[in-house]
Amino acid sequence: MAAERGISRRALLIALGIAGATAVPAGAQGPAPGNGYTMPTLAFDDQAVQRRLGTVYASALGSVSGANTIGADRSVYDKAGLLSYPPGTVVRAGGGYPAPQRWTRDAAVNAWSGVSLLAPDVGRNTLWSVVDRARDGLVVQQDNQWWDQIVWVLAAHHHYLVTGDRDFLTRAHDTSAHTLAARRAQHFNSSFGLYEGPGFMNDGISGYPSPPASKSVHSSFVLDHPHAATLMCLSTNSLYYGAHQTLAAMSEALGHPVQAASYRSDAEHLRTAIDKHLWRADAGTYGYLVHGEGPLAGRLDTSQEGAGLALAILLGVADPERAVRILDSTHWQPYGIVNVWPHFPRFDDRRPGRHNVMVWPMVHGLYGQAAADAGRTEPFALATDTLAGLVTASGGFYELYDSVSGAVDGGWQGGASGHADHFVSQPDQTWSATAYLRLIHDGLFGLTFTDDALRLRPCLPSQWGAVRLRGLPYRGMTLDVTLSGGGSRVGSCTVDGVSGEPVVAADGRGHHAIDIVLA
Repeated sequence: MAAERGISRRALLIALGIAGATAVPAGAQGPAPGNGYTMPTLAFDDQAVQRRLGTVYASALGSVSGANTIGADRSVYDKAGLLSYPPGTVVRAGGGYPAPQRWTRDAAVNAWSGVSLLAPDVGRNTLWSVVDRARDGLVVQQDNQWWDQIVWVLAAHHHYLVTGDRDFLTRAHDTSAHTLAARRAQHFNSSFGLYEGPGFMNDGISGYPSPPASKSVHSSFVLDHPHAATLMCLSTNSLYYGAHQTLAAMSEALGHPVQAASYRSDAEHLRTAIDKHLWRADAGTYGYLVHGEGPLAGRLDTSQEGAGLALAILLGVADPERAVRILDSTHWQPYGIVNVWPHFPRFDDRRPGRHNVMVWPMVHGLYGQAAADAGRTEPFALATDTLAGLVTASGGFYELYDSVSGAVDGGWQGGASGHADHFVSQPDQTWSATAYLRLIHDGLFGLTFTDDALRLRPCLPSQWGAVRLRGLPYRGMTLDVTLSGGGSRVGSCTVDGVSGEPVVAADGRGHHAIDIVLA
């Protein structure tokens, strides 16, 4: 962990523990019955940990399944003609935004981060709600934020792995193939071997250095600034790498080995290009972006991109050795992992850039899961405790937070140039809630889905004590999972009292109890 965060890990954990014990976030009452969600319960033996972490889990479930699951107007959300009625619902991006919210990135991230598991019909509807029918078949909606489209591929494959829905897989494969082909034709830079487009989270110009940020352009939208469209960013290219690997897996599942081999070959070429142009061997981490055009063409910006580092680890761009180096060298702010570090010169702690040194829980959650995937309990614990503390102190799941004070704040887009105003941090942000679900399901319990099984790869900080997740839905089963001990290595495991590996076959039925001791 980087020492320059300004406060010790222990001090932050203690502070957040106090906050978690004195306030309960809104929304913990849960959804109305019959809305398609299965609602697991999370229970820590240590009541202080339960107050700090368990109540936030209940609140996240309530936020996603309650106010943020809305009726889907066919004329708006069913362009592909694939939504199911019932349930006739989708998950929206959050409160405070104008309707409709047919946004690809939000839909995909929320399905991927928990909705497909807890409410498969709602997750499927949410994914199809951002898909259109074109002349040659289904395609993710082709809007002006093309870099958002490719995360849909990963979310769709995850939905299949969770549900085993072969009909969905067939259509998702075709949709993904058409979408990737469109992006390669229009936004692949063959000179660098990388995909062009802004960073995954950063549609605002505050997320970029100058250039491309231009004082003469009075707009906060990144593409309104010169040469922004040809940036080649770590997060976006990591997602493309993951999408190629995912399409290969889809192709194999559908019996198309030649197509799968082609996608895997393209993935490896892309990974080589990412390593060549973005890896910083001297610093043990990746840079943020390569400029494609303009006065800095070909130059690497060495800023730290939180989502990029997380996705590079989660999607396998970084090998295990590099993942450790990244986790050891990452800069943390007092309240978490930020979009981009450090401040660009036009921003500072008093006026932080909205997509610069600010904590977006979705990015922070991805990084926390990356730490868990790498078996690093300390940064995983810090990430989870930090997010729980922010939610508890603010009383809900907000869009973003000040990284120094932890206050709910929307940041600035224009900085010292003064051509853009201060933004609001919107309430009831769905992907902030699903970020916490991701930390618990995929981080703490290590839920790892394959075509034919669920494998558990837990990461349990020893100071949390034993924990139980009851009523977890998985295909035709309900699972109760208990973790004890501490660490990320499985010392022993029983499934329904029988010793074995922490694996549940996908074709099982009924109720099963899994007990794992970590060592």
